[in-house]
Amino acid sequence: MSKVLVIYYSRTGNTEKMSEAVVEGARSVDGSSVEMQVDSDVEPESLAGFNAIMVGVPTYHHDMTVSIKTLFEQAAVRGVDLKGRVGAAFGSYGWSGEAPRLVLEIMKNKFGMNTVEPPLLEKYTPDRAALERCRDFGSTVTKKTIF
Repeated sequence: MSKVLVIYYSRTGNTEKMSEAVVEGARSVDGSSVEMQVDSDVEPESLAGFNAIMVGVPTYHHDMTVSIKTLFEQAAVRGVDLKGRVGAAFGSYGWSGEAPRLVLEIMKNKFGMNTVEPPLLEKYTPDRAALERCRDFGSTVTKKTIF
């Protein structure tokens, strides 16, 4: 059984909508167990219990949110081992869209995760087509964890 975690932060609801669709796609893969959590509810040590971690993060002021950054910093300080796990990122943005790319950089370079690139980016509020891309993204990333 592959365990997948979708973590997200959403202030406007756009990234939350994307996260829900990503989870739908991930759950469509046989042999997967999928959890969705708001970033503030995630304990850094719990990350090690998942085969894949997908992070939904919007871009604010050309950066990721403080809470997502803090989660990764705490995981690093506490020595959480994520090497070899699958990592992916997605998010909504208004102007620039850097946050998901920054998350992937941390996953790959700091934690040695196998990242799925490029990240999934959607400008502003996701429409029906964007939500379908999110479902496909969730399914694609989850399939990389089925052995």
